[in-house]
Amino acid sequence: MSFIVRQISRTAEGREIIRPREFDQEVLTVGRDTASDIHLADLAVTLNHATIRQLGPDRIRVATEKDLPFTVNGRTTSAMEIPVAGGAEIRFGSHRLMVSRDPEGGAGLIRIDVERVEALSDASEAKDEAKVFSLAGKMPSKRAVAWGTVIVVLLVFLAWPILTAFQSQGVKDRGHGFHADQTWTAGPLSLAHKTLETNCQACHQKPFVAVRDDSCLACHAGVHDHGDPRRLAVAKAAPAGFDKIEIAFKGAFNIPEGRCVDCHLEHEGATRMPPARQKFCADCHGSLSTRLTDTEISDAADFGTAHPQFRPAVAVNFDGPSPIIRRVSLDQQPKEDNGLKFPHAMHLSTTNGVAQMVRTMSGEQNWGQSLQCKDCHTPDANGAGFRPVTMEQNCQMCHDLAFDKVDGTIRTLRHGDPRQVVAELRSYYGSHGVARPPILGGMGRRIPGQGAAATAAADYYLAVGHSGGADAAIAKVFSPGGACYDCHMINRATNPYTLNFEVHPVRLPQRYFKLGWFDHRAHETESCESCHSAKKSNSATDVMLPGIATCRSCHGGESAHVQVPSSCAMCHDYHRGDGAPFATRTGNGSTSGGEPVANRGGMSATGRADPSPVTRVTGGRRAAG
Repeated sequence: MSFIVRQISRTAEGREIIRPREFDQEVLTVGRDTASDIHLADLAVTLNHATIRQLGPDRIRVATEKDLPFTVNGRTTSAMEIPVAGGAEIRFGSHRLMVSRDPEGGAGLIRIDVERVEALSDASEAKDEAKVFSLAGKMPSKRAVAWGTVIVVLLVFLAWPILTAFQSQGVKDRGHGFHADQTWTAGPLSLAHKTLETNCQACHQKPFVAVRDDSCLACHAGVHDHGDPRRLAVAKAAPAGFDKIEIAFKGAFNIPEGRCVDCHLEHEGATRMPPARQKFCADCHGSLSTRLTDTEISDAADFGTAHPQFRPAVAVNFDGPSPIIRRVSLDQQPKEDNGLKFPHAMHLSTTNGVAQMVRTMSGEQNWGQSLQCKDCHTPDANGAGFRPVTMEQNCQMCHDLAFDKVDGTIRTLRHGDPRQVVAELRSYYGSHGVARPPILGGMGRRIPGQGAAATAAADYYLAVGHSGGADAAIAKVFSPGGACYDCHMINRATNPYTLNFEVHPVRLPQRYFKLGWFDHRAHETESCESCHSAKKSNSATDVMLPGIATCRSCHGGESAHVQVPSSCAMCHDYHRGDGAPFATRTGNGSTSGGEPVANRGGMSATGRADPSPVTRVTGGRRAAG
C-alpha cells in the first residue's frame, strides 16, 4: 500500500469530517474527472490535471498535463519532486493537498490530506459551479414567473369558471363533457344524487350563494321537522369556542345556520351520503334536560360512555281494545300485557313433550330435535326485522281447532272471534242433536305426527268434554284446559252464569323502539340466545330485550377503537315521520328519484313517547293497530 488519501470537509460549526481512502499503487491521478483518484470539483482543474508518483519511500513527483501550473509551498511550477519527510503544501485551484508521512502507517505509506480552502472558481473569478452551468441568465426572473403564474391561475380557475357559471344560468342539463366551473367541484355526488351530476343548479340555484333549504325541499317535500322549531331553538346549547368563530364567519358571508347541508354533506364521493357526526346530536342531547326541563328524554352524548338504559314502548294495560303504551326502562324489568300465555322456555325445551312432538313431526315440517327461534320468527323482506307471528302460519300446525269432518273436509273453530266460536258450536249441536260429535266416536288422543284430518276431532273432544250439549262445550273451550283458555287470557261477562266469553286483546309488537332502530341482518352471525334469554322465560309477559350493557360488549362510542365505533346515526333518525326510521331503512319513506330520505339523530322535541306500530286483537280477531 503506497498512499492514504483523506478527503476533509467542515460543518457550519467548523467540525471536520474526514473520509479516508487507501490506494495500493505507485501513481495517483488528480483532476475534475470523477474517475480520478483525487477528485477536485473545481473548474480551475482540468479533467486529468496532474499525477502524483511515488519515487521511493521518502520522495514523490508531482507533474501536470500540458504544463498547467500549480503551487508547492507558495512556489508556482508545473512539475516538482517533493520530499515526504519534511511535508509540503500543494495547491490546485481552490483545493489544498497536504503531503506527509502517515504516523500510523508503515514505512513507505504517504498521507495526502485534501481540503477545499477557497470558493470554487472558473479560472478567472470565484463562482459557484452550479451557476456557471445554469440557464438562470437566459430565463425570466422569479418575480416575473410568479406574477405570470398568478395571472394564469386567476384566468383559468376563476374568470373562466365565473363566465361559464353565468352562461349556464337556466340550463338544467348541460350534458356531459368538461365545463370550466367543474374545477370548483369538491368531489363526486353521492349515489342518492348521482342523477344531478349535470344539473348543478338543482342545488346551487344562484351563483355565489350558499345552498338553501328550498333547493332540498323541492324534491324532499315529505321530510318532517325534527320537532317543534320553537322547542328546537331552546334545546340547542349555546355555541362556545370555535363554534362562535364559525357562526361569525357564516354570518359575514350570509350563510344561515341549521341548513340541510350542515348535516347532509355532499361531494364526499360516489358512495352513500355519510351520516351526521355525533357532535351534531350531542350539542342538544348531551345536556337536554337543563334547557327543556319538561322533557321525558334522558340526556345522551356518547353510546359508550353517556347513554341511558333502553326504554322500550310496552303495553302495560288495555283501555278496551286499545293498548296503553308506556316507555319503561329495562332496569325496572318491565312486564307487558300482550294477552297471551305463551312460555318460550316450554317451547324451546329439548327434553319435554314439545320436543318429543317436534322430533315426531320433523319429517313433515323439516324440524330438528326441538323447536328453534327460526321456526317461528322468520326474517322480513329486508332482513332487518321479522314477520308477524300468526296462528295460521306458526301455531295451528300443532294447536289445531278442528271439531268435525264433513265428506272429507275438516271443520275448525274460527280463530280470533269468540262469538263465531259460540255460533259454530251451537250450530253443530243443534244440527246433530247429540252431546258428542259423531266423528269422535271411538277415537283417542291425537298422536303427534299423524295427519290432522284423521285425529283433529279427538283433540277437540278431550278439550270440551262430551256431556252437557252445546252450553257445556262452549263453557269448556273457554275454561282451564280448553283450546282458547290455554293460550289466551279469557274475560267472563259480569254475570258468571252466562256464556258471554271474551278473549283479552292481543298485542304482538313488531318493534319496541320507534325512535331507535336495530338491524338484525347486521347481526346474523350471532345466535339469538346471545342477546335474548328466551330459553329461561316462563311467562309471555317477559320483555326479552337485551340491556345496554349487552350492546356495549361489542359497540362503543363514535371514537371507539377496540369496539365497533357507533355514532348516534347508526340507531336513530333525525327527521321524525310516519314509520321512521323503519320506512327510511326499507326504502319506503319520503323519496326523491327512488332514493330514501337520509335521516339523522333522534330526539322527540315534545318529550313524549311515541308507541311503535302494534298488532292487537279486538274481540279475539286480529287487526292491524
